[in-house]
Amino acid sequence: MMRTETASIPYKKGKAFSHKEYLVLAIPLIISGISTPILGAVDTAVVGRIPDPASIGGVAIGAVIFNTMYWLLEFLRVSTSGFTSQAEGANNEKEIMLSFIRPMILAVLFGLLFIIFQKPIIHFALTFMGGSKAVSDYAETYFSIRIWGAPFILFSYVIIGWLIGGGKVRLALATQIGMNVLNIVLDLVLVLGFGMGVTGVAYATLVAEVSAVLFGAWFIFRSIGGKFSQIKPNMILETEPLIKMLKVNRDLFLRTVCLLVMTGLFTSKGASMGETTLAANAILLQIHYIMAYLFGGFANASSILVGRAIGGNDRALYKRVFSLSAQWGIASAIIMSVFMLLCGELIVTFFTINTEVKEMVITLLIWILIFPIVGFWGLMLEGIYSGATEAGAVRDSIAIALFIFLIALWLLVPVFNNHGLWIAFLLFSLSRSFFLSLFVPKLTRAKFG
Repeated sequence: MMRTETASIPYKKGKAFSHKEYLVLAIPLIISGISTPILGAVDTAVVGRIPDPASIGGVAIGAVIFNTMYWLLEFLRVSTSGFTSQAEGANNEKEIMLSFIRPMILAVLFGLLFIIFQKPIIHFALTFMGGSKAVSDYAETYFSIRIWGAPFILFSYVIIGWLIGGGKVRLALATQIGMNVLNIVLDLVLVLGFGMGVTGVAYATLVAEVSAVLFGAWFIFRSIGGKFSQIKPNMILETEPLIKMLKVNRDLFLRTVCLLVMTGLFTSKGASMGETTLAANAILLQIHYIMAYLFGGFANASSILVGRAIGGNDRALYKRVFSLSAQWGIASAIIMSVFMLLCGELIVTFFTINTEVKEMVITLLIWILIFPIVGFWGLMLEGIYSGATEAGAVRDSIAIALFIFLIALWLLVPVFNNHGLWIAFLLFSLSRSFFLSLFVPKLTRAKFG
């Protein structure tokens, strides 16, 4: 029986996991995950109340810079969740503690490095991404404030990953929602109330990030802090698990590099087409992020269960996770596409009052209708692979998808302009799903012979 204090619901080895049990685990993770892009959407929408497309573009570029930095280290959350869930499945208390301590040290170190090298980072990013001087000025203002939250946001990745991997999904939910609600409230107060504009958005996010980490760390050390004293420095540096963690993190890092090259090129191409196109693409990307994070809730549920299945050598649960992932992924994709078909134009009005930007977004909505159908399976499979702590296939499949994106970019953008950019984006998402699925038999053989 799974211990109830570390999981939302119990299960027995070999027992068929029901749809209801899967949803009990997935729904809090969906709510937790979707709160993150909603935060970005609110940032965009609040700035969109300022009748200046440059401010929307500046926040969009600033957000992309931080997404680039933090996504490069997203492995801190993903690998922490995978290693923790496997340690829970094997009922190995020492590894449960170490799966928190090892990535925590990395998170703080990388966060401090980002602060130290903030000047060259912002200079390189703005040079690479382009945009007008007004857009660049707004982006630099936004960046110079938010950068001080780097150690906190990276530490929060470890906290959230450890809580999710341990099945403490309600606490993970409370931590993320608390951060995002505070951010939204501060956005409204500082931007709309005090007229602080882009500066207000940046300070709102910084304060929310720091507050969330302090809450999460306080809870963890208050509830189980005594157990950490059992961990000795030589345990942290044990060769085999340390090498395994570094290999998984390396592969996830390379996967993220490919993803961010695609995102950076996408944003840069849009910026080169003018401020209106940049702003329209930023809005559509926010909608795409909401969809992706909704799938991510299901993927995180699958990650927990696959980790438990591998840690507990439960082949029946492992097979069941694939079935549940496929069924709920397909259903979610259809629902999202239909919803955007019926309500897309209404949703666009939430993001901006600029008529020119709004009209351009509406002409591009067709691509967001297609994204869930072509992208859901790759996102679901990445959750499964993270729970299995096998990231080599994820790295390889997304590298192939990036190659296809680059070819599409070269062929389609000169002919179809911004529509060609979005077609290339969809081809990337489809390739990601297709090629990763080809590696599944190898994963099964590696874990269960």
